[in-house]
Amino acid sequence: MDLYHSVSARSFRALWMFEELGLPYRLSMLPFPPRVMQRSFLELNPLGTVPLLLEGNQRLTESSAICQYLCSLVPGTPLAVQPGDAEYAGYLNWLFMSDATLTFPLTLVLRYTHFEPPERRQPQVAQDYARWFFGRLKAVESALSQREHLCAGRFTAADIAVSYALMLSEFLDMSAQWGPATQAYWQRLQARPAYQRSLEIERQAAINQGVDPMPSPLLRP
Repeated sequence: MDLYHSVSARSFRALWMFEELGLPYRLSMLPFPPRVMQRSFLELNPLGTVPLLLEGNQRLTESSAICQYLCSLVPGTPLAVQPGDAEYAGYLNWLFMSDATLTFPLTLVLRYTHFEPPERRQPQVAQDYARWFFGRLKAVESALSQREHLCAGRFTAADIAVSYALMLSEFLDMSAQWGPATQAYWQRLQARPAYQRSLEIERQAAINQGVDPMPSPLLRP
């Protein structure tokens, strides 16, 4: 399988999944945003976004979908919650919530504080969507106030998916406003060997492929 990834982009979900599952893959690093910085990538993915996962004729561009897809390649993995399990619905909900509800408002904060030229930046829009994010993050805080992981009593792909929203929020210097349960949860996740390994693999692959190993200035606080 071939994974196309940019440093600290949401494709980090897929990289971390590969490392947790122990599946073989090839990692191609792209400067961020690739649709601007490496136009040839549009020939592979007309959206110009990462992640892009290729396996034979299979093509996936949604990071949360990739998490579930990779789980399906490892029958019985504890990273997935199976149909029939009492927590299956909650597991699916967290997977979808991770991007549609949690990461989405952060992309608008990022756009209107960093991406747009100074004359087009909109501080009020950024503030409004930051409040939206914190309102939705209450669901994470509530769930984690009673347990260590989001569902099924164990670490799953849902944790990887949701954690990227926390990573991006931290890049945007918003983590001081998280609740205590969310902050403790993020510290636990960062201590996982596969997470730490993924960061080092990302850094080394970027260096080897001539890409800046630091997050894009657009993703730095």
